[in-house]
Amino acid sequence: MIAPARLAAYEVLRAVNGGRADLPNALARVRTGLADERDRALAGEIAAGTLRWQAAFDHIVGEFARRPAEKLDPEVLDVLRLTAFQLLHLDRVPASAAVNDAVNLTRQVGKKSAAPLVNAVLRRISRERDRLPLPPRPTEGGWHLSHTGASPLSYLSITLSHPKWLVERWLERYGFEAAEAWAQFDNAPAALTLRANTLRATRDEVSASLAEHGVVTEPTRFAPDGLVVRSGNPLLTPLAGGGLFFVQDEASQLIAVFANAKPAERVLDLCAAPGGKTTAMAASMGDRGLVVSGDVRPRRMELLARTVAASRATCIRLVHADAAELLPFTEAFSCVLLDAPCSGLGTLRRDPDIRWRRRAEDLSPLADVQLRMLDRAAAVVQEDGRLVYATCSSEPEENEEVVSRFLTRHAEFRPAGARELPAAVQPFLTRDGYLRTLPFRDQLEGFFAAMVVKTKDLR
Repeated sequence: MIAPARLAAYEVLRAVNGGRADLPNALARVRTGLADERDRALAGEIAAGTLRWQAAFDHIVGEFARRPAEKLDPEVLDVLRLTAFQLLHLDRVPASAAVNDAVNLTRQVGKKSAAPLVNAVLRRISRERDRLPLPPRPTEGGWHLSHTGASPLSYLSITLSHPKWLVERWLERYGFEAAEAWAQFDNAPAALTLRANTLRATRDEVSASLAEHGVVTEPTRFAPDGLVVRSGNPLLTPLAGGGLFFVQDEASQLIAVFANAKPAERVLDLCAAPGGKTTAMAASMGDRGLVVSGDVRPRRMELLARTVAASRATCIRLVHADAAELLPFTEAFSCVLLDAPCSGLGTLRRDPDIRWRRRAEDLSPLADVQLRMLDRAAAVVQEDGRLVYATCSSEPEENEEVVSRFLTRHAEFRPAGARELPAAVQPFLTRDGYLRTLPFRDQLEGFFAAMVVKTKDLR
């Protein structure tokens, strides 16, 4: 019998690589069929880990099968990938059990004729795990082409399993060592990060409450209300879902800090689901003032409503709104936050499937939509109010270039100065006063934010 977690991981990979779902949605679907929490956790670990290292596995499979990986049936390739992950990255899984499951799974998915190939390739991977045919790291001082013939691009894109077009950009902007550190960051599983709901309790009080249920946490390094989970699972405690804390990445928490919402202000949060930044800003306002929070898709609005209800904030009002169209407001807001839909290329550690779903040609169309949203958001900012634009993208087309295009067509806005921004975000400010978290430098996901202030149009 095939282990339930491995079968579930295979189903996730087929959904993701077949273009039917992203990783979070695919995992949510299969987890409902797994009664044991340990199986749910293992299925997620296998699926996410396989996607992180997919390019390396494909290269190894191609070498050992003596044919390009893409020439194999997709079902067979996904069986090989997920089992390679178990053999190379999960020492608690016996190799013989993993290979036997792979052979049986190959037969079960209707690819019986490929079973001998699967068995041979996987047993060779297990035998040669210490001398796999992967491009080596270039020697120091020979980043362009070392004496071994290894190029940094091959090493980063194959051995460290990142899209070639993306690491080529990182190499050009930051150099080899930074690009390598970034790729290594993306390939390390991320710890669960929480934000204490300070409308209910302080960060220390939340940490103490979690400790009573066996969950050990420590404060985040930069976000003032964040907690990193070191052991235990807070989502399996009676505290889960009660609004005492929310799951939120530390870099995402910093965006709400950057917005600097104050008591009695009128704040608009566009593209707000799942609601982490909405509820964080309501907390920073002491639940005094008004936060209007909206999204466009009904399912996202349902998720947003649940988060807001759990927070117990009374200053939040929900609105169904499309940020790319005319907004149903006047120039009424002292702060507007546009956390724009983007490529997600700054979150490859938490969302490893994104690295294989995105292409360089996606960036320009995304940037055009982001600029249109900024135009709409600008129309409802009051004089002396501020507009905050944020993404979780690593790429300048979606970040600095969108802001530059916006400022060119909106003379009534100017970039905020560093002195106008909170102390907590100062370490992340660029020369232009924008917030940028860099994985290789900060050990945080790659987020971007810019604040522009509305003044009188001087044209």
